[in-house]
Amino acid sequence: MKICHVNLACDFNGGERQTLQLIKQQIREGYQLTVVMNPKSEWIREVRKLGCKIVFAKHYTKAHSKKITKDCVAIHVHEGRAIYWALIQHLFHGVPYIVTRRTDTPLENSWLPKLAYRKAAALIGLSHEIVSKIEEFNDFSNIYKIPSSPINYPVDQNRVDQVWNQFRGKFIVIHAASMLKNKGFNTTVAAAKLLGVSNPRVQFLLLGDGPEREALEHEARGLTNVRFMGKQRDMGTWFAAADLLIHPSYSEGLGSVILEAMGAGLPVIGSNAGGIPDIIDHEISGLLCEPGNAKQLAKQIDQIENDKALRRKIQKGGKEKLKQFDIVHTSSLYKDIYTQVTSKCDIQRVSQ
Repeated sequence: MKICHVNLACDFNGGERQTLQLIKQQIREGYQLTVVMNPKSEWIREVRKLGCKIVFAKHYTKAHSKKITKDCVAIHVHEGRAIYWALIQHLFHGVPYIVTRRTDTPLENSWLPKLAYRKAAALIGLSHEIVSKIEEFNDFSNIYKIPSSPINYPVDQNRVDQVWNQFRGKFIVIHAASMLKNKGFNTTVAAAKLLGVSNPRVQFLLLGDGPEREALEHEARGLTNVRFMGKQRDMGTWFAAADLLIHPSYSEGLGSVILEAMGAGLPVIGSNAGGIPDIIDHEISGLLCEPGNAKQLAKQIDQIENDKALRRKIQKGGKEKLKQFDIVHTSSLYKDIYTQVTSKCDIQRVSQ
């Protein structure tokens, strides 16, 4: 089966890592893949390792030709601007496209997004929350829910030992995300203020960077139990070094870092927002707190640190929950959609 994947992002963040995860699985399954990507992208090197055909497009209006998607059963879109590349390719060359939407923000209500989504052969949301946003945008009948799958990272044990030595005797809590307003880092800092008094053994390590960092550092000034570690790539090391992952977002498409932490055996706390409840069953595969409720978050962190039985229970529950997000399973769901799209196109050609 031939598929053309499109992601025009320059960064190499969660969405790109999830796309790469699917591409790797499809290669294992014998797919022939073309990847359309931005020449400034940080993940070119990773895609090149896989031997895929690569097409560079600086903009969604660039690099269109019939030969790019020749014999492809579908174009698979993974990022916002890429849908317009797929739309143009579809209009000129007739190749159907499907869209994986990763954010739970409302869709832009203007003519071009409406056209692009209406022309899509299938729309996929990573979570119930994303699917509901798509449904609010228009009355589509071809909407599906397929979650992303966790990525397994290598562990540098020497680096783990360094972190343990640096924070010896501490209960290490990590919050890993881009420092944006919706990621809830302000709730984490507020919880750290509370625990700095009631449980000084808890050490918060904030992994990430972004426009909110300066304000957060100002808010955390004077707190000895909060450290800003900057953007990190060796997440396997941090998962291995930590005792707990928290992700108290105000909104979230799914929360892939929660899946990754679960896969590494970490207990997790996430907010009851966006797609996070798709992953966390409260007190079974993790704990849910209300967005912005620093007092509740602090109480739950203290609870997990002190209640070893609860910690073991949600670690076990997290491992069980991950079966629903296995890459072999999610890849098979996409294969079903590709097949449906191909069959529908064949029927339309016959009818014409």
